[in-house]
Amino acid sequence: MKKVFAFIIILNLTACTELQQVIDQLPQEVGTLSESEIGSALKQALDLGIDKQVTKLTQEDGFYKNDLVKIVLPEELQKVDKALRDIGLSSLADEGLKVLNRAAEDAVSEATPIFINAVKEITFADAKNILLGDDNAATQYLSSKTQTALYDKFNPVIKSSFSKVGADQIWANLINKYNSIPFTNDVNPDLTDYVTGEALQGVYTMIAVEEKEIRSKSSSRTTDLLRKVFALQD
Repeated sequence: MKKVFAFIIILNLTACTELQQVIDQLPQEVGTLSESEIGSALKQALDLGIDKQVTKLTQEDGFYKNDLVKIVLPEELQKVDKALRDIGLSSLADEGLKVLNRAAEDAVSEATPIFINAVKEITFADAKNILLGDDNAATQYLSSKTQTALYDKFNPVIKSSFSKVGADQIWANLINKYNSIPFTNDVNPDLTDYVTGEALQGVYTMIAVEEKEIRSKSSSRTTDLLRKVFALQD
């Protein structure tokens, strides 16, 4: 799989001499594939690794019913959630959590163009690091290159979502009161900042899931071209 993600980088290098240098360092089997085949396969892999997972998260319950990324109250405040449920107010607690997750689902639609731009900007040095890196090396690269831009895109969408229902002010009042209790660990009173951070983590988590699937399972290669190209790393 490390070889395959190196091809993604090759596709985006425009200098012919630099492209040849990269190809020369890869296994000779690559020569049996045309640049067009490799390019098309990589576009399909990007669809699976980025667009597929981002689309899932933008759907209703994309966060809320996904245990890998569901946004819950900070650990210090989960006792509040438990207390509500203990006195028969589970539906109220659920609605509170839905507000957080719906805002994240709304925001993630902003992610795809930023990821696409990040892939286009991959350099030869990045290629070597990803090629020799861990199974989530491509995800880590995207995280390092997109985190600030995604935060800036997500934050206003989430803030607007919360403002419509007054959740941001309710949260701030609740947390500020909690933080005033002696011997408690302070919690971030900024609901928008908290959920933005959780939404970012959720996006990268799901991309890492897809990256691992493509690296380790031939069954995740859903077209003949993907199977042909990705077979090089098996």
